Amino acid sequence: MNNNNLIDWPTFIGALVILLGVTIPLIFFPEAGAEVINAANDFMTGNFGVLFIVMGLLSLIFLLFVAFSKQGKIKLGSRETKKEFGTFSWAAMLFSAGIGSSILYWGMIEWAYYYQGPPFGVAPESDQAIELASTYGIFHWGPIAWAIYTLPALPIAYFYYVRKKPVLKISEAVRPVLGKYVDGPLGVIIDVLFIFGLMGGAGTTLALGTPMITEGVHDLTGLPVNLVTQAGIMLLCTAIFAVSSYSGLQRGIKVLSDINLWLVLFLLAFIFLVGPTVFISETMITSVGVLLDDFFRMATWLEPLANISGFKDTGFPEAWTVFYWAWWLVYAPFVGLFVARISRGRTIREMIIGTMLYGSVGCLLFFGILGNYGLYLQLTGSFDVISFMNEFGAPATIIAILNQLPISTFIVAIFTILAIIFLATTFDSASYILAAVAQKSIKGGDPIRWHRLFWAFTLCLMPLVLMFIGDLQTLQTASIVSGFPIIFIMFLLAWSFIKASSADLKASREYRTPTIYITHHKPDETEPKNNKK
Repeated sequence: MNNNNLIDWPTFIGALVILLGVTIPLIFFPEAGAEVINAANDFMTGNFGVLFIVMGLLSLIFLLFVAFSKQGKIKLGSRETKKEFGTFSWAAMLFSAGIGSSILYWGMIEWAYYYQGPPFGVAPESDQAIELASTYGIFHWGPIAWAIYTLPALPIAYFYYVRKKPVLKISEAVRPVLGKYVDGPLGVIIDVLFIFGLMGGAGTTLALGTPMITEGVHDLTGLPVNLVTQAGIMLLCTAIFAVSSYSGLQRGIKVLSDINLWLVLFLLAFIFLVGPTVFISETMITSVGVLLDDFFRMATWLEPLANISGFKDTGFPEAWTVFYWAWWLVYAPFVGLFVARISRGRTIREMIIGTMLYGSVGCLLFFGILGNYGLYLQLTGSFDVISFMNEFGAPATIIAILNQLPISTFIVAIFTILAIIFLATTFDSASYILAAVAQKSIKGGDPIRWHRLFWAFTLCLMPLVLMFIGDLQTLQTASIVSGFPIIFIMFLLAWSFIKASSADLKASREYRTPTIYITHHKPDETEPKNNKK
């Protein structure tokens, strides 16, 4: 079969049309475009923020239920299927794909925003604000975030490895609920919404990562911090993740993710050992305790009294929690697709618990070590992080914090290289999955090579354009807006998994084994008539 016949052209063309339809008006009418996007964001977060909050909490509860139910024992593959990747490489790939260079950015500096503008009506820069500053980042990058990421992996992995369908599509994963309608325009719309949401979320990551990397390059080489340097760095990162994606999972993405994880371990260990070790340890443990104590308050806080006259509106839930849940949401189908693809041979329970555990612990270490080091500098007066950030911005402040360490030039170099690789590992995974979604099937195991390469370069188109017109902030806002429809897709994904797996378990002859291997299932009326196994 001609490889081009494998391309799902309606999805491919539809995604490009939406991308160009958003990018071109922003080029010619940047101010009007920004106003429309900001107005949509204000309307959505102001009126529907509660949907994001509820979706996040329900995702966590649903996954814990599935992990310890009969479905949790189902193996992704046959009895003889071995794990495709060892635990180290598997954890490295899912972590690198899920968080990108943004963890370096926010892990180092997020506490400073909470310190100045804490939630719950707490006084800025007070003792309670310090406690919340070191805790809230761990909450926003913790179990709920990774639950949102993991939920789409359930039906996708189930259909790919258990029902043996060589398709990695969001639309295919909701077939048990929508039936034959996914073969028509509705299926195309679902896949196109996913692709557009991912490109918006990816743009947010580029918008944060590129200025930070540029500051690191400036500190090391003296190159000016300007559009030319930023564009060069963005294209360099694109070239790296394009080559990695072109090489495939085993030779490209896996190798890059392994290198990434070793550099992370070195950086975190160095700062922990040469920095204020006792302060970092005690503050990290205390933050975990505060999180456990206030978890449900953090997960449900929406300032309902802010709309009543006389009550102060801090805007904290909309600016932080709703923003984060929306950001995780636009990445969720992509990370879910990727986690599903690399989880062959694991049980559903292993996939759920492993993703949520390794992801949350990894983020805890970043915020606990990087963030608390910066907080220590602020509280002891060694370096006024807040004043420096308010004057020079967050990217320059991150590099300035690193310059307080011994052998700072070497550490800044490691940090900058790590940021580039983090960005690359996220985007090579993203281009791989985008290519898979825009194909009818991936029977050979990987999407077509030229297709992976195409999406690698397409991913940087919108951020590059907006960077040159000086409006990367618009892209960050657009990513939140694009995440709204995915709330309903998440509900369909959860429903589809329960419906399909429950039917298969009922029909399975090996129902009572400790690990369940679904050897057959009775096709239901929702499956296409011409679907041959």
